[in-house]
Amino acid sequence: MGLFGTSGIRGRVGQEITIELFRDVGRAIGAEYEDCVVGHDPRTSSEMLESAFVSALLSTGRDCFLAGMVSTPTLAWAGRNHACGAMITASHNPPEYNGVKLWNPNGLSFVSDQRARIEERIERGGFAKVTWGKVGRTEALENAIPGHIDSILNHVAESTVRVVVDCGGGATSEISPRVLERMGCEVIRLNCKPDGRFRSRGSEPVEKNLAALKEAVRSKNADLGIAHDGDGDRMVAIDEKGNYAGGDALLPAFAKEEVKSSLVVPINGSMVLDDILPGAKVWRTRVGDVFVGEEIEKRDADFGGEPSGTWIFPRHFLCPDGVFAAAKLVNLVARRPLSELVGSIPRYPLIEESVSFEPSRKREILSKLKEELEGAECASLNTIDGWRLEFEDGWVLVRPSGTEPKIRITAEAREEDRAKEIYSSMISLVREVIA
Repeated sequence: MGLFGTSGIRGRVGQEITIELFRDVGRAIGAEYEDCVVGHDPRTSSEMLESAFVSALLSTGRDCFLAGMVSTPTLAWAGRNHACGAMITASHNPPEYNGVKLWNPNGLSFVSDQRARIEERIERGGFAKVTWGKVGRTEALENAIPGHIDSILNHVAESTVRVVVDCGGGATSEISPRVLERMGCEVIRLNCKPDGRFRSRGSEPVEKNLAALKEAVRSKNADLGIAHDGDGDRMVAIDEKGNYAGGDALLPAFAKEEVKSSLVVPINGSMVLDDILPGAKVWRTRVGDVFVGEEIEKRDADFGGEPSGTWIFPRHFLCPDGVFAAAKLVNLVARRPLSELVGSIPRYPLIEESVSFEPSRKREILSKLKEELEGAECASLNTIDGWRLEFEDGWVLVRPSGTEPKIRITAEAREEDRAKEIYSSMISLVREVIA
């Protein structure tokens, strides 16, 4: 059936995402779980979809606890004493998209067998309905945001850092500034009114969307700028000079602070991580925070994150939490300016490219790539998500896109000439296979 991607169910409202689908998901959850905590982001379609989901869940006789408009990590935290949680959101996607992320009480999103059971239930249909006397009930969760705030404050120190917080009109508008103010920070709010159309900036916190935050950090003489995506599972930063510090820059900075024995990153994680953590084990997973979270739990790792800007601090919770990450970054910046913190970590030359192919040839192309790459000379080969070929001085990842008919090539080495050499060799091979 293939409803679930790497981060829940997601699509365009009125096309892939309909109230009929959300009724089916609600009934499937009711067939599997005793109760559910539900929250939503500020998108214009979120309350409509939440209503469909909740009504269907109640029709199965299950109770539903309503957290309201909250960030994804807030919803996950509120669900830790319940059977599961459902967050109505499309995360960093544009406003015409929406979806649902499903959570376990420990903060992990639904794993593969759980997703498969939900899809099977929906495909099978024929959901049982209870009589009028056994319809489930709803209850408002008044403490979702205050409880999440208190949990974060228990893990961070006070700080007087001056910080500009750009929530992009997303769900963190109701929590991130409050957390930092409670820590003692001087907080300057930017785009902190919930707006389901994301008119202030794009909901994805990439550099091109953060010009206003850069300018605010410089003009207000702030120590730090923080930016979130639409639902708050991501966090990136702007340093005190107005320079962008994305997930690829923050990942090694957080890792140096958090990791004692092991770290979990996706397959496209930089070799810098191996070099700056010589005594630790770096575990690599498929791309997607659900896989990073599963591996953290499996390996009892200290920390995990992705270059996209998702961060998991297992000593707090297993849900990616951009709000918690913002608070942790403030503590780091209180000791050392972000420009110095990031500048002290080596950056290796990295080259990325995509090659398109005819969708009807996907199976043939992947079969040829498998044959070529699994016979290539390299120090080691990781096939957990595409093919990552490791060499003593660099690596290359060849990975089919999960959303487009493209093969993505990523090459990195300690020296620029070597990165170019690895990349050139691999893109030639990929183009030859596709031709």
